[in-house]
Amino acid sequence: MMPCSTLPEAAPFAAGWARVTRSAIPGALAACLACIAHGVQAQTPSTAAAFPVKPIRLVAPFPPGGSVDNTARLIVPGMSESLGQNVVIDNRSGASGNIGMEYVARAPADGYTLLINTVPTVANPALFKLSFVPERDFAPISLLTNGPNVLVVHPSLPARTIKEFVALAKARPGEIKYTSAGAGTLPHLGMGLLRYMTKTNLLHVAYKGGGPALIALMAGECDTSMYTLLSVSSHLASGRLRAIGVSGKTRFASLPDVPTIAESGVPGYEFNAWMGVLAPAATPPAIIRTLNEHVAKATRSPAVAERFAREGADIVASTPEAFRARMAADTAMWAKVIKEVNLRAE
Repeated sequence: MMPCSTLPEAAPFAAGWARVTRSAIPGALAACLACIAHGVQAQTPSTAAAFPVKPIRLVAPFPPGGSVDNTARLIVPGMSESLGQNVVIDNRSGASGNIGMEYVARAPADGYTLLINTVPTVANPALFKLSFVPERDFAPISLLTNGPNVLVVHPSLPARTIKEFVALAKARPGEIKYTSAGAGTLPHLGMGLLRYMTKTNLLHVAYKGGGPALIALMAGECDTSMYTLLSVSSHLASGRLRAIGVSGKTRFASLPDVPTIAESGVPGYEFNAWMGVLAPAATPPAIIRTLNEHVAKATRSPAVAERFAREGADIVASTPEAFRARMAADTAMWAKVIKEVNLRAE
């Protein structure tokens, strides 16, 4: 006879029948029916405990070379080693990150398709009509890092300080071009806020990703932009770009001579960017906890932690609950800022 635990299709019937007829069924038969129900119900926890049993896809919704992709490449080796399965980066770019985000929101909620992204996750709902709702359709796993950006210019631009930059922008309204990976991305938001606070007219030029935008800036097609230090540190060292301001409250330890934008004539200016990992909303809590543990381990590994510190990013490695709270607060904050600054999805 086939063991009762191998009959999953009988579980619903067995569980209900055992409840209503327990007193009328001989003890041996009742025990077998209970065994059927218990054996099937126990399969879900054991499946979660075995996770992962195959490679995991980490979707970066922007092309290679940008801040999201760079962060993914930093943590993936540690995640793969810790989880015992390959974690593969899948760059699904387009529509300011919305294509990759929608792909993950609609993916099976089994822990094998994840999203790594930054502020557009919470800012895009105020800029676009989306087919998904980030707060509803994603399960936060871990907030990875948080840190300021650096305002960089092409060496040909005759501005070495924020004051000189603002003066030049006011003397040449609509002529100074800044790059971004699209509406709602970090440069668009950070530069839009700067434009608003300095009452300058800067021209936004959107590219298909942070990498192409950065290449265009270094080629002199555009004049300026705002990036994570991780994305531009090598280009600053080579002289292909020049840093003139830091978007946070304090200077970068690795760029001690570059002042903050706030201390350089734009008091109150502050713009910070976070990176985080998310899953489809219905992903089981046990899998979310497993992923949170291994993502945190990868983020805090000595080599990765040293690199993040050198690039000015504070490691957060948060709980899922803390990340969810940050998303809720930032969704409300960016909706207000985007309306006040009058940022649009050009």
